Amino acid sequence: MLTTEVGNIWRIRHTRKDVGVAIVVAVALLMGWLMREYVETRAEWFIERGTAFRIAYPVTWSESISLQSDALLKIEDAEANSTFKTSLTIQRRDLDMVAPPTIQTLLDRRVEERGKLTAYHFLGNHDLTLAGAKAVELNYAYVAQPIDQPRRASLPVVVQVRDIIIVGKDRSYYLTLAAAQNEYERASEKFDQMLTTLQVD
Repeated sequence: MLTTEVGNIWRIRHTRKDVGVAIVVAVALLMGWLMREYVETRAEWFIERGTAFRIAYPVTWSESISLQSDALLKIEDAEANSTFKTSLTIQRRDLDMVAPPTIQTLLDRRVEERGKLTAYHFLGNHDLTLAGAKAVELNYAYVAQPIDQPRRASLPVVVQVRDIIIVGKDRSYYLTLAAAQNEYERASEKFDQMLTTLQVD
């Protein structure tokens, strides 16, 4: 009889401790999730001076150097799980208003331009409307060598790209998301969120 009572007391005491530990763990997990959501939902804005063009991007992405002379912005996700860091590049090109090119012509030029990339592979294209403007999205892949330095071993990386051409009143914009194949889905979701904040004209 005494043994049974001691066993019951032991169970009650340890059950209380287990519940307490479970509550502490649940609160810690909830706080961690809330902190992550807070960090990931904070955004920076890129606004082109003198125009209505603007787009928000995650605050965790940082500006990097672009070799393209017409690039308005290049940002990278330093948290990408690859030696090739996910990037978004925004370019602007003024349109010839005397004989403005069609969106198909701009797409054809882009395909020809990108076709020079190493192991370029066309994946498709489709028309869309963004911020009330006509646009077309080009999808392709290529192979990049992220670390190209002597005596630095680095395997080539397959890069997937979403290249969007937007035609405004007197200029066109090129929004290029490039991500390593293993990071592409996550990056593409982030890109879709950015596009919901886009304003063109």
